[in-house]
Order: sequence, then C-alpha cells, then structure tokens
Amino acid sequence: MSTVNLAFENLTSVSALVFALGFFAARIKSDIRIPDSSYQLISIFLLFGIGLKGGVAMRQSNWADAILPILVTILVGALIPLLAFFALRLIRKLADVDRGSVAAHYGSTSLVTFTAALVFLESSGVFYEPFAVALLTVMEIPGLIVGIFLGSRALSTAPSWLHTMREILLGKTVLLLVGGMIVGAISGPAGFAKVVPFFVDLQPGILALFLLHLGFVAGSQFESIKATGLPLAVFGVAFPVAAGCLGVVAGDLSGLSTGGSFVLGVLSASASYIAAPAAVSIALPKANLSLAVTSSLAVTFPFNLTLGMPIFFGFANFLA
Repeated sequence: MSTVNLAFENLTSVSALVFALGFFAARIKSDIRIPDSSYQLISIFLLFGIGLKGGVAMRQSNWADAILPILVTILVGALIPLLAFFALRLIRKLADVDRGSVAAHYGSTSLVTFTAALVFLESSGVFYEPFAVALLTVMEIPGLIVGIFLGSRALSTAPSWLHTMREILLGKTVLLLVGGMIVGAISGPAGFAKVVPFFVDLQPGILALFLLHLGFVAGSQFESIKATGLPLAVFGVAFPVAAGCLGVVAGDLSGLSTGGSFVLGVLSASASYIAAPAAVSIALPKANLSLAVTSSLAVTFPFNLTLGMPIFFGFANFLA
C-alpha cells in the first residue's frame, strides 16, 4: 500500500474523524468538553492498560533483544530536545527559557499518539516488538531532563531538580506505565485474560472519546496560533517530520522490525501535553507554557495523527 493510500485511510479513520469533530465543535462554540474527572480517568485507563499489556508481552519475550533498542531510544530521547532547542533559535522572538520549555515538550512523548500508532499497526496486522511500551517509558525521561536543563541556563536561579525529578519519575505517566508493566509481567497471560474485555476490547472506543476531547481542546486553543505566529506553527510540523524520520532510522539500525521502527519514529515525532507541562511548570516557572502546549496539541498532534504516521510507516517500509 502506498504512502498516499495510507494517508487517505488514516485521514478517514475513526481516530482522525473524531478528533476533527471535537475541533469543529470548539470552533462553533459547542460545549462537548469531557469533564476533568472523566479526562483523568481515561488517562489512567490508557496509561495502565498499555503498561499492563506491555508487561504481559515482555514476560514472554527475550529481554536480550530489547537492550540495544532501549539504549538507542534513550540516546534519541536525549538528542531530540537538543535538536529542537537549536532549531528554535531560528525563531528570534522566543526567549531561551521558552525554547527549553518547548524542547522539553518535544523531547517527551505523547501517550495518545503512541496508542493510536499501536491501534494502526494492530488493525493492519503488522508486527511490532512486545517491549514497545518500554521504549515509550524510557524516552519520556531524558527528553524532559535535557529540555529543562537547556531552558534553566537562562534563569538567574537553578531549578529545583529534586521536585522536578520527583514529578518526572513519580508522576502519573511513568508510575502507571511502569506499574502496569510490573503487574502484567507478574500476573502473566492467565491473569491478564481476566481483564482483557476491559483493558483491551474497550481501548479503541475509549481512545475515541479521548480524541474527541483533545480535538475540542485543540480547537479552543487554535486562536493562540495567531499569537505565537507562523514560525512556531511551521516548527510544529517540520520538526516532527525530521525527528520522526530520525527515530525510524535509529529503530532500523538497532534491529527493530518495520513495525517497531515505525513506533520509535512516532515516539520521536510526538510531543507531550500531559507529563511535560507538569514537570516544566515546576522547573521553569518563568516559561510561557501556552507556547509549548499550543504547538504540541494544536499543531503537532493532529499532524502526526493524520499525515505523520503514514509518512513514518512508509519510510519504515522503505528502509526494510
């Protein structure tokens, strides 16, 4: 299947259409926003469910096969915010602390984009490594640390690294992913089978609700694009393409399958709007978080969801 056909299928998928519906609802001032309590519950469901499924799969896999891809993922995770920070120097209106904030968001990962990528592979019958969840987890940490460090150099006072690391390592994202993996690895296939109807069968539908909410939030923030200007919007599309292709190449060189390389490419291209804002707000209180969140959620996320994933999948197939 060509990249153009893949792009068309992705644009007409439930994920993309539901996101577009939420975006449209926000633009016409229709209030379909999910309550914050429901939003938090869905986040917990997705994080723990992905970790649980990954833990079961990793119990049945050879850990030796995961060592090199995990090390490469850590390296890529540290490199991406560096590249983002220096690319953002082309936008002269941005202060260094804001460049660091945006770089940290792009060095971190998007759970929903990752989940959509797995749904894409599974619906297409494409194999990917069972330790893919571990790649999501290990990329989350170095990207945030490097981005925050780069942004902190512009501050007169050093950030509170103790509180920052606590937020990164013990925050909802890492704790639920790692906790789910441990529970899945211990309980094994027999224990997991009892909760499959809830954590697996319901995942696509609950993901659709989450995307409806994110589409609404992106539509609500769309006016902010005018305030941040065209350069940041261009960065929100161009940089993920470059970072995603870098991730695909890194995955291929580390021995990942086509599906695994695609997953690493999607992770590299994604930007956080859940874990990163919490950590950055603690470490870089003077940073304008709206710049990073608007770019990652209103520009990069819909691009990856609709066009980015077909591009990275086509590139992964090209390298195979």
